[in-house]
Formats: sequence, structure tokens, C-alpha cells
Amino acid sequence: MVQVGFPTPRRFAVSRVLLLGFLASLASLAGAASLPAVPAAASPAAPPPVRNEDRGGDHLTVTVRNAGEGRDGTYELYCHPAGGSHPDARGACDVLDRNTRWGQEVFAPVPDGRLCTLQYGGPATAHVTGTWAGRPVDAYYDRGDGCRIERWNRLVPLLPDPAAPGRPGSGKGLAQARAR
Repeated sequence: MVQVGFPTPRRFAVSRVLLLGFLASLASLAGAASLPAVPAAASPAAPPPVRNEDRGGDHLTVTVRNAGEGRDGTYELYCHPAGGSHPDARGACDVLDRNTRWGQEVFAPVPDGRLCTLQYGGPATAHVTGTWAGRPVDAYYDRGDGCRIERWNRLVPLLPDPAAPGRPGSGKGLAQARAR
């Protein structure tokens, strides 16, 4: 007759095998802990940092609509070195450099489900295409709520400053910039 609650010799054998397997796993983990750490740049979960050789192809086309007189139009922007038809190429490249961080997308849209203030920043829209930090860019911007206004403002003077009259970042109209 078998008593309930007390393990049989067979149960001891199974428990012993499981315990030995667990201890072997712990021992292998302890051995792995003494190995040198893999550098973060080699991790497949995060993108590699931006290298200088990736910067040579930084070229963006910025199309702005409904931003007001002197601010609408299509601008070409080259960075590293700064140039192109953008009225404030140096400032635009600088703001992009400041916002470029490892593991974060500069041109990412507002995340779904984010709570945003119900304010309207005007009818201005922008479309940015090209290549930045070796990656393709195809981003749309508008000023339809507080989150999208903040996203737009983070990239002024790449995008026109709604508080300043005229072209992005300078207070001058596009016609004045072309007259130079």
C-alpha cells in the first residue's frame, strides 16, 4: 500500500534529474558571466550609431504648403557640409544633428494612443523626403494637435517657424531669399 503525500523512489529519481539539470544550467550561466561582455553596438536589437561615412549622403527635400506667404515651396537641403536651396541650410542641418540620437528616429510620427492637447496650429503641412544618416526619409508633418505642433516645432528651422514671418528660421520671405 502506497501512502499519500510521501514521494515514491521513482518520484525522487525524476526530481533528482530535474534538480541536476537546473544546477548544470546555473553552472553554465555562471561560466558565461565571466566572459567579456558583447559591445552594445553589436546588439541586433538596436541600430548602430551614425558613422561619419553615413553622413555624406544627407540630402532632404522639404515641401511646405499653407504655411503663409514666403514660406511655402520646395527646398533642397544638403548637410555635411550644409548647402542647397533651403533658406537656412546651416540652421536646418544643426537642428537635425541635435535631434539625431542613437536608437531614435528623428522623423518618427506621433505614437498611436498618445494623449495630445486639442489645439490647432494652423493649416501648414510639410513633406520631408530623402536620406538622413544613411536611412531613407519619407515623413509628413502638420499642426493638427498639440503633439503634432510639438513634433513640427522640434524641427524648426528645417520646417518654417509659425511665429516668425517669412522663410524658415530667418523672418525673410522666400522671394527675398532668392533675390540674394
